[in-house]
Amino acid sequence: MYWRPLCGFLCLWPYLFNIQAVPIQKVQSDTKTLIKTIVTRINDISHTQSVSSKQRVTGLDFIPGLHPVLTLSQMDQTLAIYQQILINLTSRNVIQISNDLENLRDLLHLLAFSKSCHLPLASGLETLESLGGVLEASLYSTEVVALSRLQGSLQDMLWQLDLSPGC
Repeated sequence: MYWRPLCGFLCLWPYLFNIQAVPIQKVQSDTKTLIKTIVTRINDISHTQSVSSKQRVTGLDFIPGLHPVLTLSQMDQTLAIYQQILINLTSRNVIQISNDLENLRDLLHLLAFSKSCHLPLASGLETLESLGGVLEASLYSTEVVALSRLQGSLQDMLWQLDLSPGC
């Protein structure tokens, strides 16, 4: 009765020793490639070229700006905020970018895990949920500013990944 599962497990035993973990360089390379892909997607949206990522727009202060030095934890926090903003926008332009941000956050978690870092849950997202009125009143402006700043943040993250950021 119990022999069948045991025999099945024993047949798989040699294969289990041949399984190798994904090299961290591959994860870092995939992370950089995904960042470049997201930046390209943002560039393909024509109206994002009209706003500088450094420009301040009244009422949209909840959208993160540029940070000179980012840790993996700060990168994850920033991406979580952008993802929450993009989810609340109704534009079909940002759906794929939002999905890409989720995948990018997963890759950052893998990088953090490889460095024995524990990334805390992203905080401050509940305040974004109360911004529904601001988002509805200025969907287009929010989209343009968010994508422009996201692009700048992603380019900073790409640069930071080359420097092997800390936790």
